[in-house]
Amino acid sequence: MNRVFRKYLFILLGLVSSSLYGQQESQFTQYMHVPQFFNPAYAGNRGIMSLRTITRSQWVDLEGAPKTSLISFDTPVGADNKVGLGGTIFYEQIGPLTETNFSFDYSYSINFMFSKLSFGLKAGLNSYDIDFNKLNIYDRTDPYIGFSVDNKFQPQIGVGIFYNTQSYYMGISAPNLLERKYFDLVDTESSFFSTFSKKIHLYFIGGYVFDLNPSLKFKPATLVKVVKGSPIQWDLSLNFILNNNFTFGVANRIDSAITTMAGIQLSDSMMIGFSYDFTSTEIRNSTSGSFEVLFRFDFGTNRKILTPRFF
Repeated sequence: MNRVFRKYLFILLGLVSSSLYGQQESQFTQYMHVPQFFNPAYAGNRGIMSLRTITRSQWVDLEGAPKTSLISFDTPVGADNKVGLGGTIFYEQIGPLTETNFSFDYSYSINFMFSKLSFGLKAGLNSYDIDFNKLNIYDRTDPYIGFSVDNKFQPQIGVGIFYNTQSYYMGISAPNLLERKYFDLVDTESSFFSTFSKKIHLYFIGGYVFDLNPSLKFKPATLVKVVKGSPIQWDLSLNFILNNNFTFGVANRIDSAITTMAGIQLSDSMMIGFSYDFTSTEIRNSTSGSFEVLFRFDFGTNRKILTPRFF
């Protein structure tokens, strides 16, 4: 392998490994609308069949920046709604790296008089790929190219707990209990090594809906992500809901970004949401920020079930 190319390839993989070590799992600013992605216990929790899609473009204008898409579906099962089922399709591209995930969620709930406690299981399959055609390779006959990751599959097993009343919710989850290791690359000649793996993540989520007056609600929410070897990531959002139809607010990803958010309930069945992140780290000099678009569609809408649920 051309030594210059090898050097830059190792640097690239090292940067990817480092960045994914600090932010290994994908992040969503509108996490409060897609909790099933990281907590399987949420499946079926709203008591109605729902379809959600969310698209995120991170660090706009920065070449090779993350682009993420998610489709999730969940529904309660049975007359008592104690069982919930769901599924998620996830796709992310970061430069030459592509990740695809398919997962299924199962939840079982214990209903109390004014609250619900749900337990969830997640099972899935993850695929990872590096497209070396997107890199500047000088010597394609070099045997080190054989170390490329080509549609490598890894299983996924996760668990979660979710507790909610009509006014507030909280949950803890580990969407994957299996550490995913994609490769260990060692160059004995230069004593250089590179390891690419994903660690186990713990998520803590919570939120509350305060009735300020008959037409205005205040909805703070938070998400804390913990992974070994990385700083704790803490998202805090403050939203207002006007006439049960319009949502607007701000959020802060500590030491990372400040966000504005807005959402519109287009009908009893359809909701659309937007968010824009203003990056607060040094990378802000190379990007215009990050944005998300969310769409939710509820099937068989029944306002008696949805009101006053706003999560």
